[in-house]
Amino acid sequence: MFNAMELTLAVTGASGIIYAYRTLQLLALSKTIETINLIMSGTSVTVAQVEMGVNLREPTTEKINEWLGLAKDAKLIRFWKLDNLAAKPASGSNKQAGMIVVPCSMGTLGAIASGAGTNLIHRAADVCLKEQRKLVLVPRETPFNTIHLENMLRLSRAGAQILPAAPSFYHKPQTIADLVDHLCFRILDQFDIPHSRKTQWTGEEVK
Repeated sequence: MFNAMELTLAVTGASGIIYAYRTLQLLALSKTIETINLIMSGTSVTVAQVEMGVNLREPTTEKINEWLGLAKDAKLIRFWKLDNLAAKPASGSNKQAGMIVVPCSMGTLGAIASGAGTNLIHRAADVCLKEQRKLVLVPRETPFNTIHLENMLRLSRAGAQILPAAPSFYHKPQTIADLVDHLCFRILDQFDIPHSRKTQWTGEEVK
């Protein structure tokens, strides 16, 4: 584990852009994160408009910072274009803790599983697998067909962590934000990143 952690976070066109939004906010609040390499697919920008009413057309680091409530000139997040295969996350020589794909579309999942990716998200994920770094995929689809399940199994066997967007209810959520936070906390758990423990199971007896 790195003392000052660098992570890559990719956002694809599956429903659930709020999970990416909140994960980025939580990472920004963490004192263990030095750099977040952010990659967004073209469809994810459309989903952001539909689901959150935010215009991220032609995204820049400044636009992303504003969306997340960070200072416009904040240096934590570095935005990389999807077609930039010369970006830092595309190289195994760039030392980082790993990568999160949230939400992860079935198209992206399949491309990573095949090893025949054509963009920076696919390549960065492939680098994590080949370098044996943590790769956390957060699929958001239902129901899964056989191809989806076989791709997940293949990726799991290759070393990826499959963390479906399936929040729990034992913490008695009162709002959508409570449900979102629960899942995002589980994502952070994969990298041992400290966060609020309000959704953690305490071992209470059922009476």
